Amino acid sequence: MKSKQFMEELRGKSVAELNEDLVAAKKELFNLRFQNATNQLDNTSRIKEVKRNIARIQTVLASAQN
Repeated sequence: MKSKQFMEELRGKSVAELNEDLVAAKKELFNLRFQNATNQLDNTSRIKEVKRNIARIQTVLASAQN
């Protein structure tokens, strides 16, 4: 259910807002990977979740541009 709500929220945003969310998610993924490499990351499943959110944002962006 969580992903459906996230997708509905994304579909309601403009292209500029989606691009901002995409940049923020990519920065978060970079930080998570850095923390994982230095053994500071406790919740490694967060990496997978952020990667999926990036894919969802890119999917909505692709459909919005067509």
